[in-house]
Amino acid sequence: MWGGVAITYKLACPLAQQNSLGARIATSAVFFAVGTGLILGVRRALLQELAQIREVAGAAQRVLLRPLPPRLDGLAIAAGQLSAHRGAAVGGDLYEAVATDHGVRVVMGDVRGHGLAAIGTVAAVLGSFREAAHDEVELCGVLRRLERAMQRHLRERSRSEHPASCGTDPDSPLAEEFVTVLLLEIRPDGEMRALNCGHPWPYRLGRRVSRLAGGDPLPPLGAFPLPAELPSRNCGRLRPGESLFLHTDGVEDARNGEGQFFPLHKALAEAVRRAPVAPESVIGMVHAELLRHTGGRLSDDVALLVLRNDRRRVPQQPSEPSVVRRARTAT
Repeated sequence: MWGGVAITYKLACPLAQQNSLGARIATSAVFFAVGTGLILGVRRALLQELAQIREVAGAAQRVLLRPLPPRLDGLAIAAGQLSAHRGAAVGGDLYEAVATDHGVRVVMGDVRGHGLAAIGTVAAVLGSFREAAHDEVELCGVLRRLERAMQRHLRERSRSEHPASCGTDPDSPLAEEFVTVLLLEIRPDGEMRALNCGHPWPYRLGRRVSRLAGGDPLPPLGAFPLPAELPSRNCGRLRPGESLFLHTDGVEDARNGEGQFFPLHKALAEAVRRAPVAPESVIGMVHAELLRHTGGRLSDDVALLVLRNDRRRVPQQPSEPSVVRRARTAT
């Protein structure tokens, strides 16, 4: 339309044929208006396209990272995510929690890199977990399924990105692609078992803040083959009223302008001090402190997940003496 206006003015308007100063000024004004209209039209089209891309990205995030229920088998849950890409809705972090016959099983992971390039890996790991969490009796079986899913994903990407392979499996597909994973199982009696592949250990939020002692982690998925034996680690019991804080390394690795790391332990201690500890409030406080610390400039994606044990009591364990027995002994 704007191009038609410019051509019509040039060919049909007598003023455009004159060579006087006034005619030149008028012609310049017309073409300036035409150029401004073109720029505004292009800008409007780009904004519409950007809005559509964000809508698609938001839909992809809702499919991959489905909103967690506020309560799951007696546990209160809250989760949050921040992307390192400005305006992006999808990052390289993943999390999921499902109630199974074996207890509540949770996965928290961090794909190397962030943004849209990590979506395929996130989809492969989460899709495998959602099936294996219900099918596998032992936690090690779930991890084996995730490892096989990751290997298939890397082989498929290698074949698609390297046509010279002629459809055959490459010797070392995408050797730099890997994902850290933390698998956690919270049983009905509150006992916690975990398998950790290069991921930060979670924090226990109770009367004080402490990190779960899980020992040395396994290698991340995709970097090296997992060992033959995968014994899950006993991480103690999550007692009624206590919470677990799971996170990706983008939280503790975040730095301010002076190069100081984010004091996560201090932020969690402040959240615990403000009782009662609600999962949503912990997520909100850590997000706010993290953005304040970094000035809103994150260098890596961030995912947070809080689970609070709202079960009224933990069943008595075989190794624990009963209250009645202790009372009779005292009498």
